[in-house]
Amino acid sequence: MTTTLFERLARPASAAPPSPQRRPSAARERILSTAGRLFYDEGIHAVGVERVLTEAGVTRVTFYRHFPSKDALIEAYLRARGDRMRDRIAAVHGAVDADPRRTLDAIAETLVDDRSGAGFRGCEFVNAAAEYADAAHPARAVTVLQRGWLMDVTSEALHQLGHPQPRRLARQLLMLRTGAAVASDLDDGEDIGEVFLEAWRAVLAAGLAAGVARH
Repeated sequence: MTTTLFERLARPASAAPPSPQRRPSAARERILSTAGRLFYDEGIHAVGVERVLTEAGVTRVTFYRHFPSKDALIEAYLRARGDRMRDRIAAVHGAVDADPRRTLDAIAETLVDDRSGAGFRGCEFVNAAAEYADAAHPARAVTVLQRGWLMDVTSEALHQLGHPQPRRLARQLLMLRTGAAVASDLDDGEDIGEVFLEAWRAVLAAGLAAGVARH
């Protein structure tokens, strides 16, 4: 059976089985929120467990009750960021699988929306991949899964729009998005988001037009 775009949007970017449901824990959320802020602002390697404990105001026992290691915390941080992105794109797409062009717009706009916040330091997944080259490390593994999910959703939307080589055009678009994320961190131009959206729409329109011409 062919997977619909909406099913792909709802699917977690993970090959692992879902973890058992836990009761909400204020301490866990405080640890995760603190770690997320520190990891993003200062880099994952630069932030140790002791720093997270101090700023989150929790004991070591409490920390290890929720996260058996720093690697487990890193994985949870990146999965939470990925969940947020998927929820935002799915909310724009809506409950009916009917508007793939709007989904493509949403994939681009999430980057611009993130950049509009204070303290933007680029894409958290790109940053994590730059810090961890080992493919077996959770930071790298979750980043690859998230990238794969974005590739699948983008490709599926392009397929529904009738492009004959949707995955190739999806690669071009995601390369542009990654480059824009890096540029947003390094460049100080106020119009970077606007320039990126112009480029995204131009590449998308040209790619779709070329696809139609090849038919």
